[in-house]
Amino acid sequence: MRRSPIVLSATAAGLAGVLAFHTHPQTLAAVPATSRSAGTTATPVAKAAPAASTGTRTGTGVDVPNQYGDVQVKVTVTGTKITAVTAVALPQSDGRSQMISQQAEPILRSQALAAQSAQIDGVSGASYTSDGYRQSLQSALDKLGVRG
Repeated sequence: MRRSPIVLSATAAGLAGVLAFHTHPQTLAAVPATSRSAGTTATPVAKAAPAASTGTRTGTGVDVPNQYGDVQVKVTVTGTKITAVTAVALPQSDGRSQMISQQAEPILRSQALAAQSAQIDGVSGASYTSDGYRQSLQSALDKLGVRG
């Protein structure tokens, strides 16, 4: 019984520390090939000239490989509004990767449509897929000249 106030105080302090923790958003700038860590092979893409901002256009982002498979998306834009995002490739190397991709893809698509940009939160448990989705989506938007 004498330890319970100490345990409760420590638990409350730990909880307060966790709740006070704030992360910083990750920037998705293109990383030069020389500064990338071993194992990643995404290729930087030169930005295309902005297309006309009217009409419906479709662009496919770069293929972003990771240790579980490739991630690539296609985006459809009407004017400057993102109207559709379709996964061209998602990790499918094993049953677990397939399950994660199947669960993460609709969430990532809805986040992109809601944000109208590649500045999406991603999906917990699908970090590699989420990061690849962001990068591919941003490259597709860059090709179409859409600023989000």
